[in-house]
Amino acid sequence: MDYHHHFKKRFGQNFLNDENILNKIVEKANMPKDTLAIEIGPGAGALTSKLQEVATNVLAYEIDTELRDSLEEKFKNTNVQFIWDDFLNRNISEDIKSYQNKNIYVVANIPYYITTPILEKIVESGVDITKIVIMVQKEVAERLSAKPGSKDYGSITVFLNYFYDIDELFVVSRNCFVPKPNVDSAVISLEKKKLVRKAKNEKLFFALIRDSFQYRRKTLHNNLKKYDWNTIEKVLLERDLDLNIRAEMLNLDVFIDISDALESKNEKKSI
Repeated sequence: MDYHHHFKKRFGQNFLNDENILNKIVEKANMPKDTLAIEIGPGAGALTSKLQEVATNVLAYEIDTELRDSLEEKFKNTNVQFIWDDFLNRNISEDIKSYQNKNIYVVANIPYYITTPILEKIVESGVDITKIVIMVQKEVAERLSAKPGSKDYGSITVFLNYFYDIDELFVVSRNCFVPKPNVDSAVISLEKKKLVRKAKNEKLFFALIRDSFQYRRKTLHNNLKKYDWNTIEKVLLERDLDLNIRAEMLNLDVFIDISDALESKNEKKSI
């Protein structure tokens, strides 16, 4: 572990240095044979070293070019390749097209300040990723794995649940990092759903989710004033739900029902 590195706050750098936690992350990822492991923010390469032992190939994205010499030297003539760029600016499909691996996993200790943009980037890339195992801030892990009715349940929870089964695996103390962050962390797993119930119009569905949670203290009715409320009301009544309900009380299926009902209404109008 390179403790002489000049840690950059703007990149959210906190290097994980606990051997047991590193082993546990890789164990929980449980990568099958012929896997490409994508890592975002390898830092000093502690997790990278573990991944190279179990994955067929490792592709690591690192924005901090000061780490280039040490990482390229450390993983010279191995199954690890680095892309020295901001992950959020990359075309993931293009970056992996030379790999022929059967499975693609994302395993990383990601910079916490861009957790949501990273997850959205992965989803919107269209790349067929089987499983994501990432370390995030503990309160973010609670939000992403939250269930309807909890204070942590929000639009990002519903959005990711549309694609993945999400579980919080274990908590990681702030003492396991250099430099020590101000918060504890948690490792979460996002596994691609085997049976996905698709919305008729995904663009409408995702917009509906965002708008439903726009103001958390407001009811669904107040947040969705620009939508056809009669159609939404019918769905809620069919589900025996309170018309003054808030978005955080609704599960994924209800949001899909509402979106599909609105889409059907739009289709009839256009005929």
